[in-house]
Amino acid sequence: MSYMQYLLVSTDSLPLAPMSSNLAYQNLCLKITPCAFGAQEHKNCTCNPCVPSLCVQSHHLLYCCVACGAPAQHTLFPTACNMDSAAESCAFFSANCLKCQRFSYCAHHPTIPMPTAYSWNTTLPVSLLQKPVPQLLYGGKLDFLVFDYLSEITMSLLTAAKARSPVLGYAPDFVSAAMAPYIKDIHRKGVRVISNAGGINPLACAAALQEVAEKADVDLKIAVITGDDLMSEKENLRGAGITDLESGKPFPESVHSMNVYLGARPVSRALDLGADIVITGRCVDSGIVLGPLIHSFGWNRDEFDLLAAGSLAGHLIECGAQCTGGIFTDWHMVPDCNDRSWRPAGSRYNFYRRQVDRALKGLAEFTHNIGFPIVECSSEGDFVISKPPDTGGLISFGTVAEQLVYEVGNPQCYLLPDVTCDFSEVSITEIPGFEGGAVKVSGAKGSPPSTFYKVSATYLDGFRATAVCPVGGPKAVQKGKLTAESILKRTRLIFSQLGYEDYSAVNIQVLGSEDTYGPHARRSIDGGPREAVIWLAVHHKQKEALEIFSKEIAPAGTGMAPGLTGVIGGRPRISPVLKPFFFHYPKSNVQINLFLNGQYVETFEEDLTFTSDETVSFNPPKINGELKDLPSGHHTYRLEDLAYTRSGDKGNSANIGVIARHPLYYPYLKKTLTAQALENYFEHLLEREKPEEELVSRYELPGIHALNFVLRNSLGGGGVASLRSDPQGKALGQMLLDFQIKNVPDLKSLIE
Repeated sequence: MSYMQYLLVSTDSLPLAPMSSNLAYQNLCLKITPCAFGAQEHKNCTCNPCVPSLCVQSHHLLYCCVACGAPAQHTLFPTACNMDSAAESCAFFSANCLKCQRFSYCAHHPTIPMPTAYSWNTTLPVSLLQKPVPQLLYGGKLDFLVFDYLSEITMSLLTAAKARSPVLGYAPDFVSAAMAPYIKDIHRKGVRVISNAGGINPLACAAALQEVAEKADVDLKIAVITGDDLMSEKENLRGAGITDLESGKPFPESVHSMNVYLGARPVSRALDLGADIVITGRCVDSGIVLGPLIHSFGWNRDEFDLLAAGSLAGHLIECGAQCTGGIFTDWHMVPDCNDRSWRPAGSRYNFYRRQVDRALKGLAEFTHNIGFPIVECSSEGDFVISKPPDTGGLISFGTVAEQLVYEVGNPQCYLLPDVTCDFSEVSITEIPGFEGGAVKVSGAKGSPPSTFYKVSATYLDGFRATAVCPVGGPKAVQKGKLTAESILKRTRLIFSQLGYEDYSAVNIQVLGSEDTYGPHARRSIDGGPREAVIWLAVHHKQKEALEIFSKEIAPAGTGMAPGLTGVIGGRPRISPVLKPFFFHYPKSNVQINLFLNGQYVETFEEDLTFTSDETVSFNPPKINGELKDLPSGHHTYRLEDLAYTRSGDKGNSANIGVIARHPLYYPYLKKTLTAQALENYFEHLLEREKPEEELVSRYELPGIHALNFVLRNSLGGGGVASLRSDPQGKALGQMLLDFQIKNVPDLKSLIE
């Protein structure tokens, strides 16, 4: 038998799982492969452990893949096939090889091509239960499917990738994992795709996707939007007196990348031209959602409230599952793989689960199948957020409100290329009767955008390396700090002998000792934790110096404090530090070109008729309302008892949104959580250039009873420039949950 040969096999010759009495079994088309251990069929294989997989629809066993030709591959459990007809393509993979990541499928639908996902230069399996594509494509009725890949850190990584090879610089997973397995069904269903996966090389991304379409014999119009790359203008910009929007520093001498945050209008135009797939480079995250809405509803440039509403829809779903229960404050309340109560009673899933549990003998758990968001928009601007049926996750006021405040500065002045948004009076209303929840969102307001684009540039600022080492045993924290300090002393001695400068910056943290909490760390008991992790990050102008550092980590395991169990990830990797630099650039100076299937079509011209040259004030508004007469009491609450929180980053600034769990709590939060209170609480993370400098601003969102705090200079440089273990401020909102709200009435009893 050869690989991928399909045979009609009698069910009498195969080991079968228990069958339900109401199911008829006949000869079924099963995929049989020769066993790598020499047996005729995998059922005779004696390797250990060797667990066959079960197709939930046929209740038959599938066998080991031998595509990789190695003897170590074994299939994982299958996922349920939900197609009613063999004429449909099977929506799910049913098994995969642990060794080579090849996939096999439900016995009824063996015709889907077998993909391999690539992340940089590493082959990785595609965990489809964690991917939005099958959920949304087969579980939702979609007009558009959007993919948001780009963050500031991602752009730095893509820049470094393109420097290594001119064919890189885009998100390869978009082509190989998100599109290749489903491109036929995307075409058949008429779903149009928009993505910023082009990164800094959108034409290369489109070329790779075009090759996939041709191999699948699918005729698609693939549009590419270019013009965000400003590297050709760097010499002109160098002497233009440009300074960084955050730090005020002058334009850097050596620039590695410069990309404009384009808006939604070019996306809309590409769809007008008939594009089935639109690939952009740097684009505001919300633009890939607003673009299809402008195209579908014909929203004009001066309908600012509608444009703000569409931008809000994009903002809420831009990070995928973050609005469907991902990173939610009440994470323990979100249905996941450990809580299957949301599964329909008596469903085939339950039978299937029992069989897999029996087969795998507890060796594996199901992957968390959190649902990804679906937005249903009206031409009036209101929209509903839901998720596909039979998926995990949760959509509620809390999950969506948290995402609203994520990475927002002044909510009354959220600057985008197409509109200036005011989200302060947005309302989020839960809709009953939806499995997994749904909310209606309304109330966004808009005003004219500016005549400038925001530009994100990167420049080389030396190199960095990070060593992460677990330490066990008594006094693990002290041993960890001693080890890290000893490594630095040792390498500094070598530097001086070889004529290298000292480190530009170092950061020692012992994770497990609550170093990141600063003065709010809980006191150690009985010598502190007996397990800890060293986080030792260093920065140097010369790569050669960090090569010495990298080699001097391993000797700590034999010549320093006991209990060092290893170096996570092996010898520390040296990487360039590409720092961000932000500035404004006139829209009139940007040439945006549209391509279809690799051919230039037209130049998009931005209409500046409905823009504003007025200077936007970034001063936080004064908090309204009289708070002095609030009733007091003798109760103290942790902030988590009264509010949800979520934090994010923008460059070297972090934001923390605080949303009241009940409107009654909101005045007490406003009274207690002042900008000064937050500045005091996070003093250990703030880096001041002037002693009297105020680094925390507070903004109000009364529509959702929320406060938003912006902490400038709080991330140690932010992104890849930061040596901290939390360079994007992801944990700051969680840290704030322990903040004490004191001298208040019994608020819980008042709402009960």
